[in-house]
Amino acid sequence: MNRYQFVEDHQRRHGVKRLCDILGLSRSSFYYWRRTAAARAARRAVEAGIAARIRKAHQESDGTYGAPRITAELRDEGGQVINHKRVARITRTIGLEGVRLRPRHRTTLADQAAAKAPDLICRDFTASAVNTKYVGDITYLPVRGAKPLYLATVIDLASRRLAGWAIADHMRAELVIDALTAAEKTRGNLTGAVIHTDHGSQYTSRSFAEICRSAGVRQSMGAIGSSADNAAAESFNAAFKRETLKGRKGWSSEREARLEAFRWLTRYNTRRRHSRLGQRSPISYENALQPAPTTLTQAA
Repeated sequence: MNRYQFVEDHQRRHGVKRLCDILGLSRSSFYYWRRTAAARAARRAVEAGIAARIRKAHQESDGTYGAPRITAELRDEGGQVINHKRVARITRTIGLEGVRLRPRHRTTLADQAAAKAPDLICRDFTASAVNTKYVGDITYLPVRGAKPLYLATVIDLASRRLAGWAIADHMRAELVIDALTAAEKTRGNLTGAVIHTDHGSQYTSRSFAEICRSAGVRQSMGAIGSSADNAAAESFNAAFKRETLKGRKGWSSEREARLEAFRWLTRYNTRRRHSRLGQRSPISYENALQPAPTTLTQAA
């Protein structure tokens, strides 16, 4: 129990002076505590309301948001402006946190004999306009007791929008071709755009090079074995795994993996806040630049 509260509760029987002497309190500090009781109660009520809003935002993010994104959610709701430090403190107090990274699974199998494209990105994962620079990659979707799935993505570096994606139970070139085709459908055309990838055999294949030429896309590749040369795609994959698996080792079935992937990928484009976009979703960011369709093209 709070010592001041103890004095308050027992003062009539023992007196304030005696209780303060026994408990090592000054009477002035006790009287200040009693005088400010109403203000403290009001603050607790306000923080209880903020805590309820934090729980709601955390729940709506499927338990994935940490304090920065929760702060952005609360600010977009309007009303009282809440400092991010206060949100972080209350979030810790009520025992909430965002999800964390899991170890990576290797999906890049380089073909040493295949032709390589030049590095047109040079680790500059920004773009001044949408539909000019993309990154592509494959990530592994573990399914317990069954063959794994693989997700191929094509991400716009200007808005971080997932322009195209595909899921399959293999890592053949058709997987990345389907993802690029989906991106072309989303954008209408990709003429003049750059697609930056690693040196995986899917991306160095003749069939992928041909679809790039047909779409008017220029291929770009970083150094072999350097994840930093495709950091934007790696970051996306890490967020996807972190926020869908939430510490699990895999999905219970292929159906569950596909459904959860579709749900998260759709939410990523339309609702998930991105720190590089001023805590806006990719489509919200694009709409602020120029109204555009918000449909997520599925390829599977």
